[in-house]
Amino acid sequence: MGGLWGSFANVCIYRLPLDKGIVAGRSYCTNCKKQIAWYDNIPVISYLLIQGRCRKCKKQISFQYPLVELLSISFFFIIYFFYGATITTLLLIILALSFIIIFFIDLKHFMIPNILTFPLMILGFVKSFDPNLDSLFPNYINSLIGGLFGYGIIWLIIFFYKILRNKEGMGLGDAKLLAVIGFWFGWVALPFVIFSSSIVALIYVLPSLINKSKKLSSEIPFGPYIIIGCILYIIFIEQYKNVLFG
Repeated sequence: MGGLWGSFANVCIYRLPLDKGIVAGRSYCTNCKKQIAWYDNIPVISYLLIQGRCRKCKKQISFQYPLVELLSISFFFIIYFFYGATITTLLLIILALSFIIIFFIDLKHFMIPNILTFPLMILGFVKSFDPNLDSLFPNYINSLIGGLFGYGIIWLIIFFYKILRNKEGMGLGDAKLLAVIGFWFGWVALPFVIFSSSIVALIYVLPSLINKSKKLSSEIPFGPYIIIGCILYIIFIEQYKNVLFG
């Protein structure tokens, strides 16, 4: 199941930035445009059998495709292992799949589609009215505060950076993504996510700054780091809350 949704995620990653439909039309090779047969579209396995090349034109297929499928399978198993057959599992799988799509789109195209962030904000807030969900999720008050703060923090960074440097420092897509996390996990998650995502981004970018292959003004997609920060929050949530609240 995870592999099938991973295959769907790959369709979204390719088509959403191009404003193409994600439901209609069969998958095709991005080079020769030939439709891909069903037996060449089996998650992970087909990639290995055809040795990562299109059967028609023999062009190398990006490793992103099996990687996304493997990530989807891994997230499905891990979430189900910890939360079982519950609504929490279903919600986290939806979030994980959306995060995978956003991660790779932002990494490649420097954009985060509204068609993903807006529904996630709504779902994150609506689910907060269910008192029977796992304690991982906040109540509706903390969810609303988290969503507003998440958006507001990035918006303020963009606003003041533009005043000081007369150019954009971050995109509103990052603000919407942090709002998603705020709606889903409450305001308490935001300091951890912002701090950890900044540290991960710094660790990744620092070598490029040292060897001068990048400048401080170089554009980098911050969405993937926000997502990594959120995953770290979910992993270390108990330790983090113990530090905050004792």
